[in-house]
Amino acid sequence: MFICKFCKSKDKFELMFSPDYHGARHFEQHYNAKNEIEISVDGYTFVPDLQFMNEHAVCKYCGQIYMWDYDYKG
Repeated sequence: MFICKFCKSKDKFELMFSPDYHGARHFEQHYNAKNEIEISVDGYTFVPDLQFMNEHAVCKYCGQIYMWDYDYKG
């Protein structure tokens, strides 16, 4: 789980897509059996790490970027 360091919301984010990305930009997220977020973008599924979040995720609530940390409390 990830937490916004600014507003403290958990796992509430949208992805920033590069202007060079030419896919459909279909984005989904769910939790796997280990309670980790799994992200699917145009059919490609992966578990994001903190570097990915700080490069590609924007908080849905406060709009902050580059402000994610692991939520160790789960």
